[in-house]
Amino acid sequence: MLAMDEGVVEDWLSEFKTLPDSAVSSYAATLKDKGALVPALYKVIRENYSDLLEPVCHQLFEFYRSGEPQLQRFSLQFLPELLWSLLSVSAARDPHTSGCIEALLLGIYNLEIVDKDGQSKVLSFTVPSLSKPSVYHEPSAIGSIALTEGALANHGLSRVVYSGPHLQRETFTAQNRFDVLTFLLLCYNAALSYMTSTSLQSLCQLSSRVCICGYPRQQIRRYKGISTRLTVTSEFLVQLITGIHYALCNGEVELGSKALDDVLYRAQLELFPEALLVGNAIKSSLHGAALKSNNKEGARSIQVEITPTSSRISRNAVTSLSIRGHRWKRHENRNVDSAAAVGGVAIPEINVTGVTGERMPNGESLRPRTDGRAHPDCDPLGAASEVSMDPRAHDSGTRGQEVRRQKSVRRMVENEGSGLASTGRSQY
Repeated sequence: MLAMDEGVVEDWLSEFKTLPDSAVSSYAATLKDKGALVPALYKVIRENYSDLLEPVCHQLFEFYRSGEPQLQRFSLQFLPELLWSLLSVSAARDPHTSGCIEALLLGIYNLEIVDKDGQSKVLSFTVPSLSKPSVYHEPSAIGSIALTEGALANHGLSRVVYSGPHLQRETFTAQNRFDVLTFLLLCYNAALSYMTSTSLQSLCQLSSRVCICGYPRQQIRRYKGISTRLTVTSEFLVQLITGIHYALCNGEVELGSKALDDVLYRAQLELFPEALLVGNAIKSSLHGAALKSNNKEGARSIQVEITPTSSRISRNAVTSLSIRGHRWKRHENRNVDSAAAVGGVAIPEINVTGVTGERMPNGESLRPRTDGRAHPDCDPLGAASEVSMDPRAHDSGTRGQEVRRQKSVRRMVENEGSGLASTGRSQY
């Protein structure tokens, strides 16, 4: 470590100790302007035998304990590097060099699992329903969902998953190590939008190293660090994938892609279904997408492709309402055309297909005879056929009767015509 970097770190350590409580907020706002401080702190953390490592860890813990959000996020940005230092030292079986790092991580963990009153926190997460749209999916793109009794009963209900209360930890053991580290990664992912590009790069490097050390892929990646296999859990890999997804969409395409492939490689070896499901889902969603490779300092976001919302019922769909509307429209158009033809006077529609009146007792119809002789009960003004004012006046049963009447009248007309023809020949 260079003397210049040591001087920057020492000045940073001394100025916070003499800072009054009223000036903590203004001091937190000026930390981002110290460009040489963050790289120097990374060098201190990577050198496990540095004399500045212990005071730096103590200072970072004081930042987090102060409760100032900007100071807490400043400490969180070094979390991936601190995790790798702890895991690498644990794999090398040299715990004496990681005591201050363990104390810092346990201190942050114990602060996060309680609220301001010292009571244990219970975190809640709402699982989105596939029947409702979100930024990740559209229900219409998934396909039809069977409307079973169970599906209808669960429609609109939100499933809430709870995490906690978590136990206080005083030291790291083989049983609780990854429980603590997974919870710390959860806190880090909650502040991803505030993390710098250097912190995201450190997260991707942590993910690759943890997953390939001791496996054949380590030689492919040409990583010359430790060669001991590190134990991981499925929940820990899921938290890593969450951070990698954000890094992929915010400038770290190359490192993020390698890290995602390495995590999926390890998940396949360990047969972790949760990590495989989340990792493959993210990889499929990013397939063929134009990721932002140059914008590292712009707006922080996660890129997703949203399916365009489509209408559930086509405009051309035939429904009972559309049929009724079509009938009324056709009937109105006919009346308008008739009114226009006679100068504004509506002419009633005439049924010329046959007679729709009732039959007389002697079997004759109200339809006039072809020889010009009108029935005595008919209108003398020559009501040749019945006027139909409403085309929808008869239902299906009446239509059947009308067809039979028309056939009977047609046969009657044919008989009368043949009789007149024979009469004419005889008279001739």
